Amino acid sequence: MNKHIALVKRWLAGEDVTTEELRANSVDAVSRAYAAEATHAHAPAADAAAAAAHAAEAAARAARVAAVAARWVKKYEELTNE
Repeated sequence: MNKHIALVKRWLAGEDVTTEELRANSVDAVSRAYAAEATHAHAPAADAAAAAAHAAEAAARAARVAAVAARWVKKYEELTNE
């Protein structure tokens, strides 16, 4: 499983995840998504990377966006069949 999605899932499940972990996860996920999109424009891998990045960004914003993070986790799972 994508490490960014795994961290967001832990956060959504109420596990102890620090704000610093969420921020670092978000920055790394966004960087990887841009790299995937540049390398594989409109490929499933790029779409999954983008979904993971969006989930990580949403989780980093705070608990008020848990529904948004959950939606992007679901999108990632649909794209990767995980």
